[in-house]
Amino acid sequence: MDFELPEDLKMVQGLARDFVREQLRPLERDLLGRAADLSDARARVAAEDEAKLAAIARELGLWAAAVPEEFGGGGLGTLAACLIAEELAQSVVPFECGDVTPLLFECNEGQREAYLKVAVSGAKAVYLGIVEPGADFPKMAASARRDGGGYVLNGRKLVFSRSAAEFLAVVFAASREGAATAFLVDQGTPGLSVVSRQAERGWRAAVRQPVVLVLEDCRVPADNVLGQEGKAFALGRKWLPGRRIVRSARSVGAAARLLEEASTRAQTWQSFGRPVSERPSVQGALAEIAASIHAGRLMVYEAAARADRGEPVGREAALARLFTAQMAAGVASRVAAIYGGPALPPAPGGGISLDVLKHLIAADMLKGLKA
Repeated sequence: MDFELPEDLKMVQGLARDFVREQLRPLERDLLGRAADLSDARARVAAEDEAKLAAIARELGLWAAAVPEEFGGGGLGTLAACLIAEELAQSVVPFECGDVTPLLFECNEGQREAYLKVAVSGAKAVYLGIVEPGADFPKMAASARRDGGGYVLNGRKLVFSRSAAEFLAVVFAASREGAATAFLVDQGTPGLSVVSRQAERGWRAAVRQPVVLVLEDCRVPADNVLGQEGKAFALGRKWLPGRRIVRSARSVGAAARLLEEASTRAQTWQSFGRPVSERPSVQGALAEIAASIHAGRLMVYEAAARADRGEPVGREAALARLFTAQMAAGVASRVAAIYGGPALPPAPGGGISLDVLKHLIAADMLKGLKA
């Protein structure tokens, strides 16, 4: 078993690390503002800065790195995507580097130009509408009723991404009992509306709350079905495990940045004339944080390497996502304590609840026992 990254992936990691330190981190102070409560902060950098970042990422070969070459991406694998995501997560500047949901790889020839290529280019954000407010996944209240040459969609969907001026949506809706269909829904489609907290002041108000897609008699043509009717969950089983691995890498990266800041704080902050870093409690907290980050990183890299070998990774992806989500929340709470603040409340799972991940893991284990 070789734990060493190949040289080409080390180069990708180094490029991403330099990009974050040289391009993203210098923008953090302006993004976060000066108010202690972040009331003067912004959810995203200025449009000109974002365009500049995209141009630099393209020049470095980091833009859409995990998208297949035939779709306009870099053609790199899951592990490369994780390395990039881990580095990007070490800055509070929200820059996704051309990352798109692989569900769009299922676009047919007629859909690729209007949806896949538009998403890869960064011209539009992609809202992924799978989970629902208060719904017990995989059951869903959102419905798709066949009507003439298309479908009528009704329901509400949670989207765990930042608000965007230009977007397209991938919506899962129940088209018949026990089956769901994936639909490509254009912005501006009659019956589609968006509820978000983008208008509220402050960075936290803008990024902590999900976008809600509201579908009220929303008519979608049959040509906008992604994949086959009633096969949305099959698409999810095919593509979403890889996304969970990449999201797990983001949790690792965010935790690593917190550890960096906590270590700096412990060495520079003094109490009773001595650095806080000399306290056994602080040393123990830093060691536990480092150990949990290392464990999470190993889980992510193992799952990503398996995915790149073409092996099934549903269980590994769910395990990695569950562990890293809980790990990142624990790290944030410990770092808050090192800064002299109270423990933080548990963080959400990041797009899909931790209870869903636990259900998937348990179902896999029980299926193995029955076999």
